[in-house]
Amino acid sequence: MSLTHFDPLASIRVFEDAFTRMVNEPRATRPWSPAVDIYETENELVLKADVPDVDPKDIDVRVENQTLTISGERKFEQENASKGFHRIERSYGSFVRSFAVPNAFDTDKIDAGFKNGVLSVTLPKKETAKPRQVKVEVKA
Repeated sequence: MSLTHFDPLASIRVFEDAFTRMVNEPRATRPWSPAVDIYETENELVLKADVPDVDPKDIDVRVENQTLTISGERKFEQENASKGFHRIERSYGSFVRSFAVPNAFDTDKIDAGFKNGVLSVTLPKKETAKPRQVKVEVKA
């Protein structure tokens, strides 16, 4: 019968190793996810995503089964790699973000625009979901 050595700190060392690799790897090899703001007005739902240096041709916006998905890619420019970077902190590569869309919004009339590195996606409210005002008539 052989004896095995139990190391209670082994799991901590595995975590420590993974954390060290994450901190020391260049960010260009790590996945990234754009920051997104979502707000609702009286007539629409608006999503704004920060996607600087992403070519609008590399962005895909789609809605399937009441789920809005934006995906794209920020490409690392190889010709700049030879310029002697001192630090690369921005992440590059593909991204995907998905959001549930409430039934009150018309996904058939989605609109997307791109300006100053910000992707704006607008979904109008369905007419049945918009607030209605009913006038009260005074009867004598």
